[in-house]
Amino acid sequence: MKISLDWLKNYVQIDQNAESLAETLSDLGFPTESIEYLDGDTVIDIEVTSNRGDCLSHIGIAREIAAAGGGELQLPEINLPQDKVEVTDFVAARIDCPDLCKRYTARIITGIKVGPSPDWMKKRLEAVGVRSVNNVVDATNYAMMETGQPPHAFDYDKLSGKQIIVRKAVKGEKLISIDETKCDLDESMLIIADADKPVAIAGVMGGLDTEVSETTTTILLEDAHFDPVTVRTTGRKLGISSESSFRFERHVDVERIDWASQRTAQLIIEVAGGKAAKGVADAYPCKPDETRVQMRLSRLNSLLGIDIDSERAVGILAGLDLKPNLDGDVVTCTVPSWRHDIYREADLIEEVARGYGYGNIPVQSKVQIEVARADKREKVSCKLRNYLNGCGFYETINISFTDAETAEVFSGGSGDHISVKDDSRKSANMLRQTLIGSLLNVLKSNYNAGNIPCRIFEIADTFEPSGQELPIERTKISLAVDGDFRQLRGVIEGLASVINSEANVEIKPAEFKWAQAAGQIFVSGKQVGFAGVVSEQAVKKMDLPQTVISVAELDLQDLLDLHLEAVAVKPLPRFPSIKRDLSLVVDEPVSWADITGAIAKKATDELEDVVFAGIYRGKPIDPGKKSVTASLVFRDEEGTLKHETVDQFENSILNELKNSLGAELRAV
Repeated sequence: MKISLDWLKNYVQIDQNAESLAETLSDLGFPTESIEYLDGDTVIDIEVTSNRGDCLSHIGIAREIAAAGGGELQLPEINLPQDKVEVTDFVAARIDCPDLCKRYTARIITGIKVGPSPDWMKKRLEAVGVRSVNNVVDATNYAMMETGQPPHAFDYDKLSGKQIIVRKAVKGEKLISIDETKCDLDESMLIIADADKPVAIAGVMGGLDTEVSETTTTILLEDAHFDPVTVRTTGRKLGISSESSFRFERHVDVERIDWASQRTAQLIIEVAGGKAAKGVADAYPCKPDETRVQMRLSRLNSLLGIDIDSERAVGILAGLDLKPNLDGDVVTCTVPSWRHDIYREADLIEEVARGYGYGNIPVQSKVQIEVARADKREKVSCKLRNYLNGCGFYETINISFTDAETAEVFSGGSGDHISVKDDSRKSANMLRQTLIGSLLNVLKSNYNAGNIPCRIFEIADTFEPSGQELPIERTKISLAVDGDFRQLRGVIEGLASVINSEANVEIKPAEFKWAQAAGQIFVSGKQVGFAGVVSEQAVKKMDLPQTVISVAELDLQDLLDLHLEAVAVKPLPRFPSIKRDLSLVVDEPVSWADITGAIAKKATDELEDVVFAGIYRGKPIDPGKKSVTASLVFRDEEGTLKHETVDQFENSILNELKNSLGAELRAV
């Protein structure tokens, strides 16, 4: 924002030159972009952060300078000549959306004469980058740059029905703005309307049909408070921005709107003549309560790392018109209406720091940095990533949102998802309950690019509704491969061994809407996730390649709970093992878990491992049956096993398989 030094001196005494003043403003949190010397004036271009809408004016900056230097702010005196005719004879103001418009005022000024502005007004406006239009428009712009409150002047004779209504637009309504933009309005937009039609887009821009022209003799002067989000959203939809919308988007002072209206009316009458009707049409549905914020002096010094005595801290807050009241260690402040950015203790601490001077805070010549050791979660996550990389997996990073179609396929429906309302995210606006959908979209992109085969994983948070204000947030690790499920199972078993070398992995059959075959994953008896083969219907709905796609998802915290810091190391085997392959013919419903369970019943200490070797269906196997091959590994730690001994172990296991599962040993 550009500040005229000549203009600024109307409100605060300045003894500094431009460079010194720019340095002061930078110390207060308003860095200087440039200093420009014009004819008899100096213009300082400063940066104002989005939370300091109160400083988008000369009075706002003057208030900061006065507080920093201990000076006094001098506001313009209001001397508004008024007619005997009441404003109610001309207009009534009504707000239909009090949540979007907190206050609306309207004044009537009669007998004006539109023409060129005086040189002093032109010069000041042009110095801060505002072009001159005519005396009425220039007066409103001057008031805006002075007070920070954007006013708007309507040609009163072009309004209908002696009524101003602040309401939502009706679908199909149109308006041509002052800059001649054709605006198609919708129900989300806040507008200013007379009794018949829209006449302005609230907080953004007025309408061309009611703008002030050379024939205007009576004006309706608007000053109001509009919701910042509504102004910003409407402006973006219509592609319109203005100096007024820039300020409304950053809040204006709702309490001083009437004062700003009087000041604007005074300026208009000063440069264009006329008189104001008596009174003001002021719609103010709900006056806000005073905001009080407390600050602990002990917290102040702790957070800043320095000692500021209570008298100095209270003095700084008093200079900012925060009306501090000290009671022991606690300072209670009443926040003025123009400081909407102060609502918590840290905000008051920041104000004290600004007033104390950032340059007065001591700086050490050396900075000591203590490197924190990686926590358990980070170390284990790193191990898992390294393991998956070794298995040929590539890590993906996706956004935390999904679309309704993907949510419908993999989460059982999109209705129970937590979603956001954002114009920039109209489709993929639902927080993910599972990472599977995102992984499969990445897999599809890789297939389209010819990256075959494809193995990918992601470690990220998922969000499930909890019935409370915040969702249940859990970190998951998800895997996707374009291959046989046995490959994925091997990877899952390897992941479990990285976490705990003694972990035992079981996958118990389960049903999922998206799966052709699936199961719940149990590690050492604890359920940690699920895995499955994506069904043909889900593949088609996701527009995926027609191939076997296997996926899995595990809860990272559940895995961490099973993590062993110390790993038990066993010596290399001293004696050889004996391997026996059993090709078993079993009924189709018999699962691998059933087979391993039966084997475990007759297993001796010498049975070292049971490995799934393959499955076969077809001739000469009868329909309704399948052949499952299991490899049994036997080893004796005390000596070399004899085949006769292993025969006895094998026969015992075969008998149990036959009795409990009806299994038969395949002959050919």
